[in-house]
Amino acid sequence: MPHSFGYRARTRHMFKRGFKEHGPVKLSTFLINYHVGDIVDIKANAAQQKGMPHKYYHGRTGIVYNVTPSAVGVIVYKVVGNRYIEKRVNLRVEHVRHSKCRQEFLDRVKANHDAHVIAKEKGERINLRRIPLLPREARTVSTNDNAPQTIVPVPYETTI
Repeated sequence: MPHSFGYRARTRHMFKRGFKEHGPVKLSTFLINYHVGDIVDIKANAAQQKGMPHKYYHGRTGIVYNVTPSAVGVIVYKVVGNRYIEKRVNLRVEHVRHSKCRQEFLDRVKANHDAHVIAKEKGERINLRRIPLLPREARTVSTNDNAPQTIVPVPYETTI
């Protein structure tokens, strides 16, 4: 039997609510302010069918371009063939949340600024670039007073 081609086809696990997250939408969801230019993650909430994104946009990240009392307009870039197409999607606020993708960058900018101010007061130069982790140093394992041991699994025993 062929599968269906509906708007929500094959979204059984995608749109399900999380563990202990069933029931109506929390009121704190509606108190979050969104501004034009905010980066948001799209995650469909199955408790609210109105303003729900298509399954393609579930899990995507976009930029807010329009804000209305109960919804936001989000720009998402979609790969079509060999190019990106800018898609404008209107979603209710239940289906979006602020993205944390830039939080690490913003924290690093703040830390670099603070370090720069302190270094400037002392009159010294400081390297603010990220340095990749180097390989661990080599070690030699000695067998003197350290005999090799054979490790075997403990046999399974039933305790009834």
